[in-house]
Amino acid sequence: MGIPIVGCHCPVCTSTDPRNRRMRTAALVRHAGQSLLIDAGPDLRMQALAAHIDALDAVLLTHAHFDHVAGLDDLRPLTMQAGALPIFGRPDTLTDIRRRFDYAFVDSSKGSSRPALELCPITGPFTIGPTQIIPFDIPHGTWMINGYRIGNLGYVTDAGAVPEAARALLRDLDVLVLNALRFEPHPTHLSLDQALAVIADLRPRRALLVHMTHSFDHATVSAQLPSGVELAYDGLEVEVMETG
Repeated sequence: MGIPIVGCHCPVCTSTDPRNRRMRTAALVRHAGQSLLIDAGPDLRMQALAAHIDALDAVLLTHAHFDHVAGLDDLRPLTMQAGALPIFGRPDTLTDIRRRFDYAFVDSSKGSSRPALELCPITGPFTIGPTQIIPFDIPHGTWMINGYRIGNLGYVTDAGAVPEAARALLRDLDVLVLNALRFEPHPTHLSLDQALAVIADLRPRRALLVHMTHSFDHATVSAQLPSGVELAYDGLEVEVMETG
């Protein structure tokens, strides 16, 4: 729901620490002169302005839940300038996108405005220009969604578990991004303890926790985390080291 939550007056939602003001989870990956967006939630317009995004080469969707796709229409100004924007995702994810944003895929009257989206189903590893992307399956409740490996970056959000097949693709990472919703167990998302157990197994050089509820006060929880594990925050920039 983003932090602060509408109508909530808890210590985190009323905190003056800017790291406790959290928009919906997304990431901008810049590599080899390209800009790739991972997910496009309802806060995308403000996130794009804050990150000074003036062009994108593609969008990678993890899944079609509202908090990860509701901002796709806010890509309209970029597609008006550069033409259709490739949107990569699982076939079922893209089917949902076509249904929700049906107006973007039908002929419109002269002078109307709509985002130009090119749906690109993922069936295995793929490249966007010089950037290789390896997708993998992550269970999220009854859904199966996508995680991504891009070079030495691993990106997993909304995981209810990280199965061994995915872990095999997430070893030897420089940076792992992983969700940790709350302290208590949750039926569709990793808890903090579960996320830390995954990180201890995978042993990335650096791990960043995302997709957190207002139960996480940034300063308090950060002080309790193991070395090499951090809570991410809006506007955080990370350099991922290449191998070889």
